[in-house]
Amino acid sequence: MVEDEEKLRNSLAEGLCLKGYIIDVAGDGESADEKAFCEKYDLIILYLNLPKLDEFSVLENLRKENLNVPVLILSARDGIEDKVKGLDQGANDYLTKPFHFAELEARVRSLLRRKTVIENTVLSSGSLCFDIAYRIVTAAGHPVSLTAKENALRKWFFSF
Repeated sequence: MVEDEEKLRNSLAEGLCLKGYIIDVAGDGESADEKAFCEKYDLIILYLNLPKLDEFSVLENLRKENLNVPVLILSARDGIEDKVKGLDQGANDYLTKPFHFAELEARVRSLLRRKTVIENTVLSSGSLCFDIAYRIVTAAGHPVSLTAKENALRKWFFSF
């Protein structure tokens, strides 16, 4: 959980701990960025308006390094532009303040249920590779165009 307001950060962390979650906390973007690359997290709760390194830089760094950890943004900004920007930057959910703790907890459960991170998204055999996440086939590093039948087989085969 990344929240610069200490009292709120501790209160939310304590509440989530009481519900059985194990929580690491950070009070600024720089600390959050360091922790995100040192530990493997199931979920990051990220407050907007962080000191030292802004939240969008933290989010951009996560996504640039292909860390697919779900991110829930907490913010006092409730404008549609802010919500759209947060989601477009790579957040999985956006919750505006004030909020009820039960809603935060429900969103955490929802994100953890939806988490479908594939650790290794590339299947390969020799020089032939298939990136499951992006559904791209390459041979010797070059994209391969598939016929309609080949693409249908690929879809069928990887739908299980």
